[in-house]
Amino acid sequence: MEFTPIQSIDKISSLEQLNGVTGKLDDGNKAEIPFQSLFTDAIQNVKDTDAAKNAAIYDLATGNTDSIHDVMIASTKATLSVDLLVNLRNKALEAYNEITNMQV
Repeated sequence: MEFTPIQSIDKISSLEQLNGVTGKLDDGNKAEIPFQSLFTDAIQNVKDTDAAKNAAIYDLATGNTDSIHDVMIASTKATLSVDLLVNLRNKALEAYNEITNMQV
């Protein structure tokens, strides 16, 4: 029976190498942060689903559509996207509070 030896682990020279993120510069002002894009995407999702909900309600109110199912689906999507954004905010604040309470 043949065993293969355990190989050594290479040193990690920086945190960026660990995360695999180098940070792109947008217009030379600031680096793009993946965590930030998560929140901006969630906010844009809330805006889009709210606009779709309002359009569906307007179409139902003006008689352009008879499908109340589409209105309910759009309303539920909007509600879920707001709930997701609120939960993301709460988890981020909770993580921030944990970090600030750490003793060094």
